[in-house]
Amino acid sequence: MSGPLNTAFENDIAILTMDDGRANALGHAMIGALNAALDEAEGKAKAVLIAGREKRFCAGFDLDVMGSGPENVRKLVTAGAELLLKLYEYPLPVIMACTGHSLAAGGLLLLAGDTRIGTEGDFRIGLPEVAIGMTMPVFGIELARDRLARNRFSEAVTQARIYGPAEAAAVGYLDEVVPAAALMDTAKARAAALAALQQPAFANTKRKERQATIALIRSTLTADSDTFDGARSR
Repeated sequence: MSGPLNTAFENDIAILTMDDGRANALGHAMIGALNAALDEAEGKAKAVLIAGREKRFCAGFDLDVMGSGPENVRKLVTAGAELLLKLYEYPLPVIMACTGHSLAAGGLLLLAGDTRIGTEGDFRIGLPEVAIGMTMPVFGIELARDRLARNRFSEAVTQARIYGPAEAAAVGYLDEVVPAAALMDTAKARAAALAALQQPAFANTKRKERQATIALIRSTLTADSDTFDGARSR
């Protein structure tokens, strides 16, 4: 693997494996690699499967950048928001194989997928932003509102509750939890099933299903970027 992402094609499935050797943070390199892989997959595959490294799915935005000043934070978080929207409205089915910890933007990455399969284990999944003094951006709130159980939404977002895999499935971050040894086979089987759905019916229906949330996020993204520095007073 020459970069933070490996792309492989198996039958009609594009398998994107994030591995930066650490916690799979979303920095500009990882975001750029995912965008490029998604562009390639759209012309070559019928479904996309995104996985992490063992015990680490995604730790959120790169903390080195997040501590380097407001303008750098805004640029990175905006790039991350665009990636999440790209996944959320992507015309092919997107399956997430959650290999371990998935926090902050990593939790949002799960919410942007169509089907999320997680591994059993002592892993933490959720949105800790408020607990560390950061204001949740509108795009994160709205992705959570759309995908999480309504009666768990406030505790997950405003109260920053973090979950283990089984409870994360009950809340809505995951659709299914399986033993680690079965994760990739289960995710690939689900990807194959979704790849068999008819196009453009899938893409058109997905777009209609999510168009209200997409429109709201798009209409607020520029103005909301002023909060992306995590200012504690906002």
